[in-house]
Amino acid sequence: MTDAATHPAASAAGRAHLERLARRAAAAAATAPAWSSPYEGAGPEVHARIDTEVEDLGAELLGLGRALHADPEPGFEEHRAVTRVAELLRAHGIAVATGTHGLPTALRASAGPGGGPTVAVLAEYDALPGIGHGCGHHIICAAAVGAFLALVPVLERTGGTAVLLGTPAEENGTGKELLARAGAFEGVDAAVMIHPSSGPDLLDAPFLGLREVVVEYTGLAAHASAAPFMGRNALDAVVAAYQGVAALRQHILPDDRVHGVITDGGARPNVVPERAAAHFYLRAATVESLAELSERAQRIFEGAAAMTGTTLTARWDDCPPCVPVRHNDTLAARFAQHLTDRGRTVVPGSAAPDSARGSTDLGNISVRIPSIHPMLSIASAETALHTADFAARAKGAEADRAVLDGASALARTAADYLTDPALRAAVDREFEEAGGALDVPKLLSAPGPA
Repeated sequence: MTDAATHPAASAAGRAHLERLARRAAAAAATAPAWSSPYEGAGPEVHARIDTEVEDLGAELLGLGRALHADPEPGFEEHRAVTRVAELLRAHGIAVATGTHGLPTALRASAGPGGGPTVAVLAEYDALPGIGHGCGHHIICAAAVGAFLALVPVLERTGGTAVLLGTPAEENGTGKELLARAGAFEGVDAAVMIHPSSGPDLLDAPFLGLREVVVEYTGLAAHASAAPFMGRNALDAVVAAYQGVAALRQHILPDDRVHGVITDGGARPNVVPERAAAHFYLRAATVESLAELSERAQRIFEGAAAMTGTTLTARWDDCPPCVPVRHNDTLAARFAQHLTDRGRTVVPGSAAPDSARGSTDLGNISVRIPSIHPMLSIASAETALHTADFAARAKGAEADRAVLDGASALARTAADYLTDPALRAAVDREFEEAGGALDVPKLLSAPGPA
């Protein structure tokens, strides 16, 4: 057994690294730019009305977030979460549909006079098995619901339409991509959401693209002692593949990531394993590098089969891949201004620690329509996401503050977008200059045999 006591040097090195990240985050916050935007937006009266609405909704929003935190549900199983959200919306006179777009735990509500632009506020609410809300999606949900409800009273002044879209299974199923393929974002012009984090408030975290592959090797069973020469060891193939991926890591781009687990290594030591399997995640900062990384991994998997005389089945992307997030800086600058009004210090993604390099299915939406995905701090940089420690922090005072600050800044940003045609034109221009709308299903396909 290994732990901090038996490997104090490794533990001390890890703590020192986290402390360096914390100092870096503090320095970035101290020198953060004064965010500005040349656009008028919705104006101070609308912004003030939104703040009042968020304040009035505060107890309900925090109650919703705490209820979700206390009752975590994994992706595609968030039935009680959706029921709670729907009940709160209906209590405020909002018509809401659940089970939309072919997903039983999706949710959709809309409001506004129509006839103009449409902005969607996105709510996640899935949790991590065994950890609960170690990624804080209950905060995302409560803030999104608050932003939507705070927008409703001002929509007659802003024009256009606000949509609240409940998006299941960010952790385990790329729910937003499934919704997009089912038409959930048709007619939507922009999307906004927030995510809780550790470290500083980040305007544009450097999210990586993500795809996954399950590799299965089939060999020949035999008695491992009496007749091993009659067998072909599938476990040897998986181990060779795993070691090949480990060797690959030193020759990939600094932002690339590959990590995996062996899910099946045989049943008994005295039987040559006929079947073995592993599950890998691959991440990269661009679609091009993710495609190249996938091809290189595929060749490793094929080489392991050739070495061991086994047969490979590589099953790519049981869930659709995540595309790297394309942040819309023009829209994000409005959000940064509004978050600054709440007394927070927002830093650009260039100041993000390496620990912020996860992945999200919001990337798949961000290359369809202009989108933002800022990160609001609820804990110090030493507290890693996807841990029990972060889950514990996600029900405290800083988590409550993130709900209310997020709701206000999201609603203000959405109102600006709906009201100001010059802002919309600039947002759209930036989006087109970055490549415009992409055909996400065609971006990445499973690598074929070498």
